[in-house]
Amino acid sequence: MLIAVSGKGGVGKTMLSALLVKVFSDENQDLLAIDADPDSNLPDALGIKVEKTIGDVREEILESRNRSPGKTLHDVLEYHTLGTIEETDNFDLLAMGRPEGSGCYCAVNHMLREIIDKWAKGYKTVVIDTEAGLEHLSRRTTQDVDTMIVVTDTSKRGIETAKRIKNLAADLDIDFKKLYVVINRADPGMAEGIKKELEAFGLEVLGAIPEDRNVLEFDYTGRPLPELPPDSPALVEILKIKDRLTGAS
Repeated sequence: MLIAVSGKGGVGKTMLSALLVKVFSDENQDLLAIDADPDSNLPDALGIKVEKTIGDVREEILESRNRSPGKTLHDVLEYHTLGTIEETDNFDLLAMGRPEGSGCYCAVNHMLREIIDKWAKGYKTVVIDTEAGLEHLSRRTTQDVDTMIVVTDTSKRGIETAKRIKNLAADLDIDFKKLYVVINRADPGMAEGIKKELEAFGLEVLGAIPEDRNVLEFDYTGRPLPELPPDSPALVEILKIKDRLTGAS
């Protein structure tokens, strides 16, 4: 199952990504987490220190004139990219890092996508924390995703971003097997109305995560989100979301 988490900046997509990583990996699932957001917040949310990103490898390879004799660019990229995977007891983590610079990156980025796609097939579950907004769609970096989850809060901007992602995916002929919305920091009095609005637009709401003081405190103190107490309201709802995902797969 290849799951991408998207949405407007600040709506809680990294929180959802981190806790999906937790609940899937708690079941001993072979899981790869990919931080595809240049802001790179997922490692911190998971409590993982990343030594090197894919972006670092790309820059080093492009700047280097020395390649091993008999090695293709693809071979060199794959070898060095393998060294960026952070392994833990419960999951592996790959950080994409900084976006492209001013040089020609097309061929290198295409090779990197091929390499990462090949590795991803070796895992039972892959969770991708995408960059905020719509760029990942327009660049088609999430075109092979099974399940797209768009996170929104109760703001009009967040809701409209969810709608635009659905429309843009259709315009680009990106056919996700499943496209869901999760409402984060959901006020009980507003969640039902937002759900009806989204469903009227053709978007299926997978869950509504309540405001959780535990999450606020963990964010403030920098504690890893997988350490949330089991009765944390956000974690309880995300467990239900995971069950709905696996039941729908």
